[in-house]
Amino acid sequence: PKGGVDDGPVEMVRFGVLDQLQGMGYSIELSSGMDKYKTMKPASDPPIGVLKNARYVSTAAKRVSEQVREHCEAGRMAVTLGGDHSIAMGTLVGSTSVYGDDLCVIWVDAHADINTPETTESGNLHGCPLSYILGLCGEIDKDQPFGWVSSGCVRKDRLVYIGLRDVDPAEKMILRRHGIKAFSMHDVDKHGIGRIVEMALDHVNRDRTLPVHMSFDVDALDPSVAPATGTPVRGGLTFREGHYICEAVAESGCLVALDLVEVNPKLGDPESLRQTVAVGCSLVRCSLGERLL
Repeated sequence: PKGGVDDGPVEMVRFGVLDQLQGMGYSIELSSGMDKYKTMKPASDPPIGVLKNARYVSTAAKRVSEQVREHCEAGRMAVTLGGDHSIAMGTLVGSTSVYGDDLCVIWVDAHADINTPETTESGNLHGCPLSYILGLCGEIDKDQPFGWVSSGCVRKDRLVYIGLRDVDPAEKMILRRHGIKAFSMHDVDKHGIGRIVEMALDHVNRDRTLPVHMSFDVDALDPSVAPATGTPVRGGLTFREGHYICEAVAESGCLVALDLVEVNPKLGDPESLRQTVAVGCSLVRCSLGERLL
């Protein structure tokens, strides 16, 4: 994994995302202790099979799940700034523990992040969170890393992807085998982003009555829009397409939780970082209701 992504939230806060949300009329309730995530790292964390940093990722994600659950139980919008996309194991366990299997998940990403421990070639857990969440990894002993994850807590028919364009062969087989709905960049090019978001919402939440958790990886955007990210892939969403997704989900009135992940301050020059952080903050604001007019 590329170092530096853990500092993405710090840069977004420095850029003023909390002040920006307060300026929109939100009151902010910060979770305690998440700035101490580095103290969660074990002294020894050797690979488990091919999986890297499994103990550290499991401990941090479990803490995130507890924090998200607390916010959702209190009726607050749970906004989680990452970090890499492995934190979604925590955020989705947290939100589903409150909203149950009615929770709909909109996953905006260049990558499917649905490799299992058996199919992943890199061993990077940010490419695996959905396989754990959907219950594709089999039984895990409770005393093992990720044994706390509520396997199958998200229904496969309540998940939809937008923006895919770099999907491993094994992941394509998983998506087909389980009938998981995915809109690739080909679909965005063919139908336009407005129609894609409408079809995505129709698939998971036709009547717009169910809660929605949106997990947005900035690498869904084209690298010309968000360059400071760990796994950029050409041919991504434009600035406006990314923002339209957030605006449309906000307009649905169903959003209860948001992840914004994979801003990496250690990649690229200062202008690339400034650009990516600014876009990340803007996506958060749009998801929470900011409008152009």
